[in-house]
Amino acid sequence: MSWIYPPELLAGLAPLGLAPTARTPPALTRETADELYKYELRRLRDQLRGGDVERSNYLGRVIALRKKYWVLTLPLPAWEKICATPSSPTSP
Repeated sequence: MSWIYPPELLAGLAPLGLAPTARTPPALTRETADELYKYELRRLRDQLRGGDVERSNYLGRVIALRKKYWVLTLPLPAWEKICATPSSPTSP
């Protein structure tokens, strides 16, 4: 199956280091972004616990991560719908 990622979604994925191709299923791309987000949250938590991040700065950094990973606000069915080629079905 071939997918067409809209420019807005590609722009949101680029800062994460992700550049899906037409052969990359949206489910795989979203799952990868989600795993990166969880990794960054865990790393930030560990930095807080280790004293590398001040508690007063922690919330702001969590919010910054949420903004960086805004693509995850779209549920998987939305990804599949907006990335579907005009001739491909979006659901069985």
